[in-house]
Amino acid sequence: MFDYETLRVIWWAILAFLICGFTVMDGFDLGIGMLLPFLGKTDDERRVMLNTVGPTWEGNQTWLVTLGGISFGAWSLVYATVFSGLYTGMLVLLFGLFLRPVGFDYRSKLPDPRWRSSWDWALFLGGLVPSVVLSLAVGNVILGLPFQLDTDLRSIYTGGFWNLFNPFSLLCVVVGVSLLCLHGAVFLQWRTEAELAERARRVIIWSGIAFALSFVAAGFWLAYGQDGYLITSSIDPNASVSPLAKTVTKSNGLWLNNYSIYPALVMAPLTALFGVLLVIFCSIKHYVGTAFVISSLAVICTLMTAGGSMFPFILPSSTHPASSLTVWDASASRYTLQLLFFATVVFMPIVMAYTAWVYRVMRGKVTVEDIQNNQHILY
Repeated sequence: MFDYETLRVIWWAILAFLICGFTVMDGFDLGIGMLLPFLGKTDDERRVMLNTVGPTWEGNQTWLVTLGGISFGAWSLVYATVFSGLYTGMLVLLFGLFLRPVGFDYRSKLPDPRWRSSWDWALFLGGLVPSVVLSLAVGNVILGLPFQLDTDLRSIYTGGFWNLFNPFSLLCVVVGVSLLCLHGAVFLQWRTEAELAERARRVIIWSGIAFALSFVAAGFWLAYGQDGYLITSSIDPNASVSPLAKTVTKSNGLWLNNYSIYPALVMAPLTALFGVLLVIFCSIKHYVGTAFVISSLAVICTLMTAGGSMFPFILPSSTHPASSLTVWDASASRYTLQLLFFATVVFMPIVMAYTAWVYRVMRGKVTVEDIQNNQHILY
């Protein structure tokens, strides 16, 4: 069986896979929610937008549930630190997500335009709030969270909710929201037609430009204006060690250190940046299926840029760097990782196969005629 070091890297990769899976699969749902009040000019067009994701949005959202479960099992110290320290932010995220199921289910129950418009704005918030909160979380994790571990490894968080709204994290919000709007618009152009698809194409152009500019700005900010973290003491990746047993230095530009160690890592930000520009080109040329594949790749590479820059750090501490949680000292026991690995090997392919089957069955465009012919069946 795998040694402890290999298991830790595997579970870091699984964690990254689930984060990417959630962002790709639920990302276009969130993007469509944010675009709903603006792209749909009539009630039928808004119903078309909702029904492009109607059969799959609930399944897409379970990626987040799976991510939480895996974090609890394989990275329990990270789970405890994040959920206790960012408790208010997590509540805001959950209440934002609550708007989605009620919005989908209740919006078309009554024909009153005011009723439907109210739920359209609720669904807009159900897309915007999670996108903002999760982007803020990514930005603050890159900066480091203000926490420390006591001798019993209990996390003591010293920050506040409003401290999350710092300039770099707000820039990450621009990156995240523009990327998800792009991703949602690409999916809409792929699954719709006529004027709605044309409006989605225009959103792709402007959101793609916004993403490219903010992504480059965030990269320069990390390179020249933001501290990174580096383990300066020796650490045994195959041993069970306390997070407090290491020493960590904090200095400007250290998040770029991995690019000199692993030169191939530079392909992640380059693919994210040029991938989005290629999405714009494919959208203009109406290669919509190709555009969605490239958009998904750009989402993945954007996340890989952050994760690859930070490795082996998972949750840096801005106030007590030695308390930072890394791949080598924040995982569950080797036995736990082995058991979880066997379960994942069995069940993950089943979930992936079922997901692929659902998308195959539900493929094709959604039209206004479909809505008018199925008034009481579709959302």
